[in-house]
Amino acid sequence: MATTRHWADFQYEIYLNGMTGAVPRLPTDLTRLEEMAEHRLGPGPFGYVAGSAGNGSTARANRAALDRWRIVPRMLRDVHERDLSVEVLGRPLPAPLALAPIGVLSIMHPDAECAAARAAAAQGVPYILSSASSTPMEQVAEAMGDGERWFQLYWAKDREVTASFLARAKASGYTALIVTLDTPLLAWRPRDLDQAYLPFLHGVGTANYFSDPAFRAGLAKPVEADPNAAVMHFVGMFADPAKTWPDLTFLREHWDGPIVLKGILHPDDARRAANAGMDGVIVSNHGGRQVAGSVAAADALPRVVEAAGDRLTVLFDSGVRSGDDIFKALALGARAVLLGRPYAYGLGLDGQAGVDHVIRCLLAELDLTMALSGHADPGSLTADDLVKESSA
Repeated sequence: MATTRHWADFQYEIYLNGMTGAVPRLPTDLTRLEEMAEHRLGPGPFGYVAGSAGNGSTARANRAALDRWRIVPRMLRDVHERDLSVEVLGRPLPAPLALAPIGVLSIMHPDAECAAARAAAAQGVPYILSSASSTPMEQVAEAMGDGERWFQLYWAKDREVTASFLARAKASGYTALIVTLDTPLLAWRPRDLDQAYLPFLHGVGTANYFSDPAFRAGLAKPVEADPNAAVMHFVGMFADPAKTWPDLTFLREHWDGPIVLKGILHPDDARRAANAGMDGVIVSNHGGRQVAGSVAAADALPRVVEAAGDRLTVLFDSGVRSGDDIFKALALGARAVLLGRPYAYGLGLDGQAGVDHVIRCLLAELDLTMALSGHADPGSLTADDLVKESSA
């Protein structure tokens, strides 16, 4: 069961450590991590994480949309005892946060997904493993013990491989299925194109496939004997732009836990998800990585929440960088948020300790932002706690 804790106490831990001359190894302003990572990591790996579709307009729009909302603090409310815990998809969580699925994390740090998963487990927040991870799902599950873990599916053309992935994930203790819908094709990403950098072509981010019996059954030779053929087999099945709403039936037949659709931005798609028997949606534009010129995720959130009503759990990602960003998303109706790039930068800069630092900073800032705005728990946040600045 999730335990109540005051995440804000992390700041006193930092100050007390300062009495011995120790300062944090990474910035506590998480927006500074990107610049630091750019200076320390190679241009290919950094660009793959930091890059966006087109000229980056959607990523910028995500930030601008969150910044337009401003918090209206309330005074003289008892916030001495605070509880950030929530229930999401039937699972008790200590805070309204999960680590978003990010593939190929070995390009950031050799400990890759296992380091991020261990950090998430240590703080009690869910870790969402990408299909395109550098580490097989079973190994990640073992690394995080009984930590809460969800599995993100890139929906392959090969039905046998998809069914095998779902069976493996269930056997490994992943409790929710996150189905990414916004990547039937890879977007035009100039930052990667200019470096001619796609890690999958080097067999990075293919661990779940190369270790899968259904995938291996489709190869003329074992992966180890002809890795290039295995890569091309992966490329040929990775995504399927022919998928449509009726295909969701296949997933429900092969997964008996919660299913959440990631990449929902239009209210009609939220209604279709509910009608298809899905359990939740994630309002997300893939952090600006898929559709240049897309609507900002935070601008789409209120309409999706309204359309979902009480039929779906609504989660949010794309552009989250701070505790006040989480406050705003919750006030706009999200049940919890997913954090992406900042934890990848933390991993690249300081391994598991870097991810741990990012989680604790983010939740300490959320705890303090809520308290200083007059809120003792996430359930009290509503749109009345925000005002929207004019864009004029």
